[in-house]
Amino acid sequence: MFAVFCDGGRQYKVNRGDRLVIDYRETLAVGDSIKFDQVLLAGSKASSKIGAPVIEGAAVEAQVLGHRKGDKLEIQKFKRRKKIRRHTGHRQKYTAIQIVALSVPGLADETPAPLAAN
Repeated sequence: MFAVFCDGGRQYKVNRGDRLVIDYRETLAVGDSIKFDQVLLAGSKASSKIGAPVIEGAAVEAQVLGHRKGDKLEIQKFKRRKKIRRHTGHRQKYTAIQIVALSVPGLADETPAPLAAN
């Protein structure tokens, strides 16, 4: 089964066990769980559901794996013939999560649970 949910203005297509990176959540610690209730679309091999705009009662549950910083973006500003040069940088913070469960009323989950890593 898969689901498409919205978080922070972005849409993510996920299956159970997937790992992804979302915008930084300062209040979450490693091991905490987070629930996304704006599920736009869900489907399996047999059937699917489309929200209008969201599926009522559907949720995607995830567990926080950690926090990290993205690649450095370098910003350089320059004005010719004026001796004006400015160079700055920025590293965006992200939160890594793993999808634990997909719950959609009226849609059966046919995928087996992922194997736990030793």
